[in-house]
Amino acid sequence: MSVAKVTEISSSSTKSFEDAIHQGIERSKKTLRNISGAWISEQKVVVEAGKITHYRVNMRVSFVLDD
Repeated sequence: MSVAKVTEISSSSTKSFEDAIHQGIERSKKTLRNISGAWISEQKVVVEAGKITHYRVNMRVSFVLDD
């Protein structure tokens, strides 16, 4: 039997939502082992002077706990 845990993280990028997701997962891998998936719960943009300057995502990352 395996047990998983879920943690919520936020990540941002100046390029795209996809890049923000990628950066969040890459950073998560530095401290979490056995990542099995992620659910994007929210996407936001920061607009300055009429232009999008940042793409932000909130995601829930799930990982399987070690025995």
